[in-house]
Amino acid sequence: MGSSLPSSIFANLPITNNERESSVEAQRQSRAVGIGGIADARRYPRFKLEVDIKIDSRTCGLLKGYTVDISEGGVSAILKLEVPVSEVVVLDFTLPLGQVVIHATVRQKRAFRYGFQFVDSGSAPDAIRATCRQLAAEQSSHTNP
Repeated sequence: MGSSLPSSIFANLPITNNERESSVEAQRQSRAVGIGGIADARRYPRFKLEVDIKIDSRTCGLLKGYTVDISEGGVSAILKLEVPVSEVVVLDFTLPLGQVVIHATVRQKRAFRYGFQFVDSGSAPDAIRATCRQLAAEQSSHTNP
């Protein structure tokens, strides 16, 4: 049984930041629902890619790890040492089309896996974009015989 209060009673109440953020997030997720009803809010598709990566951090120095996947907007990597979330770092890794050195923001950390969002412009995004297209073709041919 529902509430007997009319919904108009809440119309003039101020909206808190948490309520506004929840509403915006719900709208974003409803627009991002993909195949099979599963939400994928990512702007770019990710592709498996395992290569060595160096991370130059102002707070942690030079770190080494390896990538897990890449997209036109960022890369995820496994690192043994911690890097602060939201720090801007310099990534250095080699793609099939050549070496990439690019600034990125540490966006998330889950255990030893980090998500980096690219923030640079210049020629590096061209190599990343071309590599993603190449990986998309290769990986789709493996899943669609």
